[in-house]
Amino acid sequence: MVLRIGTRASKLALAQAQWVRERIAAQYPDLQVKLVTVRTQGDRVRDKPLSTIGGKGLFVKEIEEALQKKEIDIAVHSLKDVPAELPDDLSIGAIPEREDPCDVLISKNNAPLEDLPKGARMGTSSLRRAAQLLHYRPDLEIVPIRGNVDTRIRKLHSLDMHAIIVAAAGLRRMDLAGHITQVLPFTLMLPAIGQGALGLELRMDDQGTGNMVMFLDHYPTRTAVEAERAFLKELKGGCQLPVACLGKLTGSTLSLDGMVADVRGEKVVRDRISGPPHDANALGTALAQRILEAGARAILEDIYKR
Repeated sequence: MVLRIGTRASKLALAQAQWVRERIAAQYPDLQVKLVTVRTQGDRVRDKPLSTIGGKGLFVKEIEEALQKKEIDIAVHSLKDVPAELPDDLSIGAIPEREDPCDVLISKNNAPLEDLPKGARMGTSSLRRAAQLLHYRPDLEIVPIRGNVDTRIRKLHSLDMHAIIVAAAGLRRMDLAGHITQVLPFTLMLPAIGQGALGLELRMDDQGTGNMVMFLDHYPTRTAVEAERAFLKELKGGCQLPVACLGKLTGSTLSLDGMVADVRGEKVVRDRISGPPHDANALGTALAQRILEAGARAILEDIYKR
């Protein structure tokens, strides 16, 4: 029996898919597990910031199409890349335990964010990161930068920049955590929806594969991420907007922090909600509604006009 795992071909995506492959292979020794690489729109367009390309699912659409055509049996995604609404015939069958969801700073001289010089050039193509950085330090100059994690680290040193912001999860999964200068606190930098979490997407009619991968599902992570994705869905947003949310399950309480900002970080609307974990979706929806009413609706309408 052969199980085909679909993934992007980037170093990080391959490392994540290989992590899944190894665990499935260990669980089912008689199963042959193969990786199948799929090139996505986000991979093809490398010379533009993601926020200017437009559309949702820039890193997942082609992989989902391969799944629907039965060219692969499982799609492994970074959940932060997956739109809040999935195709009707697909579902997230398992969400493994989350890696560190923080954003981190890597600077040339190992200087923390507060010690960077006035007007420091900061590398990031994320509107979410840029907005929160500029809210904290309006003097910063944001420099668009894309590429694999190791590519961004090389660009930090080859281009005229003082620092870059990347996800801790990617660094840790690629054994590059030694480059971290500073872990940014959630009070300053809320992460992207689903950041640090993987999603195993399956066909709804493939119950056998669904049962096979359920051992990888991590209830605290799934609960937190479901709340975050409900927040995003209610905002009708994509992963390229200045929107952030983080859920955390502690005992019998699920807490959820959410944020919407304008692209310059001048207006930031942030709120928090908590409740029982079985209300994860309702909590995410309620938090989004509160933030929309507090000013985020006008912010998002202005961004969409642009």
